[in-house]
Amino acid sequence: MDKFTLLGLVIGLAGIMTGQFLEGGGLSIMFQSTAFLIVFGGTIGAVMVQCPARVFVMAIRMGRWAFVPPALHNQELARQLTEWSTLARREGILALDAHAAAIDDPFLKKGLQLLVDGNSAEKIREVLDVDTHSWEQLRWQSARVWEAAAGYSPTIGIIGAILGLMHVMQNLSEPSKLGSGIAVAFVATIYGVAFANLLFLPIANKLKSIIMQQVDMREMVVDGLVGIANGDSPRLTEIRLQSYLD
Repeated sequence: MDKFTLLGLVIGLAGIMTGQFLEGGGLSIMFQSTAFLIVFGGTIGAVMVQCPARVFVMAIRMGRWAFVPPALHNQELARQLTEWSTLARREGILALDAHAAAIDDPFLKKGLQLLVDGNSAEKIREVLDVDTHSWEQLRWQSARVWEAAAGYSPTIGIIGAILGLMHVMQNLSEPSKLGSGIAVAFVATIYGVAFANLLFLPIANKLKSIIMQQVDMREMVVDGLVGIANGDSPRLTEIRLQSYLD
């Protein structure tokens, strides 16, 4: 669990609520189920129109990364690649074949299999770079789904406010209710702007940061495997991989 993300979200919400309270406004007016339904439902609908189903589903799955980031095992990978380099130098590349079955990471397993099959360093890099590009493109598109939601949300909030004002205008015969009715109408605008700037946009940017970290990890794997294929010394491989960790 990323406690820093949760802390930031709590501080942001607390700041808004505290400001509302200090201005003399009630907190209960900030909670309107109708406004929430309009803004959240409208934003989700707009995003679904924009992107393919595959990208939308991936974006929803990736959303949890903002609060529970995927584990990065860079240190362990660097150590493992260095050990493989030592083993390949001592016993030959075919000695690595026994390690392929125990690998869970599909990308690492594919790279090791390419190495064991005797492919050149250039061919290994070419295949794995294509794999990384495809992997990265899908996840960047998914991160942009959250970015798009941040763009739609404020506009949907304005639609909610207009709908609320239309309802108020239909009840002009009761002046005592106009003030509270207008206040409730503008809650939809608050929801739209708050969702965009406290949730959707920050999640999009955090997902992009995590994707970049994972791409760096994949590049480290490629460099390690290419070094083994080129017959680089284990020490050189270790130094090269350490640069990614630093």
